[in-house]
Amino acid sequence: MLRVTPGARTEGIEIADGRVLVKVRAKPQDGAANAAVLALLAAALGEATSRLHLLRGATGRDKLVQLPPG
Repeated sequence: MLRVTPGARTEGIEIADGRVLVKVRAKPQDGAANAAVLALLAAALGEATSRLHLLRGATGRDKLVQLPPG
């Protein structure tokens, strides 16, 4: 489970209190923040953005993302 902070000053991925925190600059409008989260995760994992899928949390701050197998 990811905890997302949209509209942050800086972008990054942190682990705190057993949670993965993702901060993106994009505002939560028209799916821009979700797209930014997937792009940031894909870059960190060395995967294509199209291989990651948002399973839950399209409108909330807590998100569940499916990673590619392997």
